[in-house]
This record gives sequence, structure tokens and C-alpha cells, in this order.
Amino acid sequence: MAAAAAALLLLLPIIMVAVPAASAAGGEKSTHIKLYWHDVVSGPSPTAVPVARAAATNASRTGFGAVVVIDDPLTQGPDRKSSKPLGRAQGTYIAAGKDEVSLAMNMNFVFQAGRYNGSTVAIMGRNAVFDAVREMAIVGGTGVFRMARGYAQARTHTLDLKTGDATVEYNLYIKH
Repeated sequence: MAAAAAALLLLLPIIMVAVPAASAAGGEKSTHIKLYWHDVVSGPSPTAVPVARAAATNASRTGFGAVVVIDDPLTQGPDRKSSKPLGRAQGTYIAAGKDEVSLAMNMNFVFQAGRYNGSTVAIMGRNAVFDAVREMAIVGGTGVFRMARGYAQARTHTLDLKTGDATVEYNLYIKH
């Protein structure tokens, strides 16, 4: 009996490694999604709301220490009013750069239309907002995107420096 248990313990790591490899080889998909994220901080119905500030935030040229909660619309095209709605980006971003404007992003893209309706993609990472292209990690998902991984590339489409409103093109490269 002890010999059988010892043999099982020796085989257990092999069994555990073999199961994920077999399931990954059995149909992992790659999906590319292009959409637009609309961060509205101005007007009577903002979709991005500051909820916390550090004592030093007001004196910071980068907004360092500000925490913003978002429920931003995601659309198929860059015009928020005329483009087909795809869902919402829900989460937070934090002004994390002391010397440059960079955000720590933590958001879920919640799909509410189309073939991904009911699924989500979780995105985390650094967003240096004035860089031409920013890359963040896709760290998970639900529904169609369960166990997702990959990356998101963000490119600013428009930024209104007076209001702070922004439209950003996101390209998601997802393995699921």
C-alpha cells in the first residue's frame, strides 16, 4: 500500500502538467478585437469620476495620487454618439506617475452586445497616456474569454485638453 501511494505521489506532477497541456492543444483560440473607449470626465453625466486624492495631488503636475472610478462606454467606432455600442469598461485608474502622466489601469471590458455579449476581459497595466502606443496585460476573462491572456494596445484617438475627455482606440489580442 505504501509503495502504491509513493508511486502515485511520483506520478502526480506528471499528471498535473499533462492535463493543461492536453486541454491547451485541444482548441485554444486567438481573437483580435478593435474597439473605442470613451472616457468622459466633463458635463452632466461623466463616466469617469475622481473618488480619492492624496494631499499632494493638487500640487502635482501629473495628478499623482488621484483615484478615478470608470464606467466608460465601449463602441465599434470612434464617434460615441453614432457608433454601435459594444459594452462598458468598468474599473479604476490611478495617477501613478510622479514625473510623467501615467496611469495604473485596472478595468474589465464588459461586452453587452454582439457575439461576445455577457463575456468580459480583465485588463491591468501601466498606461503612459502621452505615448503613441501603450501596452497593457490581459490577465483573465469570463464567458467566451474564460482563462484569457494576452495584451491590449491603446492609441489615443482624441483628447480634449480643456475638458479631459478622451477617446482611445483599443486593440485586444486574446488567447482563450
